[in-house]
Amino acid sequence: MEQKKPYIITEKPGTKYYCACTRSQNMPYCDGAHKGSGLHPDKVEIEEEKTVAICSCRSSANLPFCDGAHKTLQ
Repeated sequence: MEQKKPYIITEKPGTKYYCACTRSQNMPYCDGAHKGSGLHPDKVEIEEEKTVAICSCRSSANLPFCDGAHKTLQ
């Protein structure tokens, strides 16, 4: 389901793969649904436990993180 606001998640340290194609059934995480599309997930190294805002509109200038761009979309 498409969402118009960021996914707010408390992440533990480790490598995370966030969906870049918006086809994942496990948003905001990649589930491989992008295969054949030419797109690849956003790979992020989380160094310490922290809360992150993952962009759902794909308009952020700081992908995969939200920068508030969704507020200007119609």
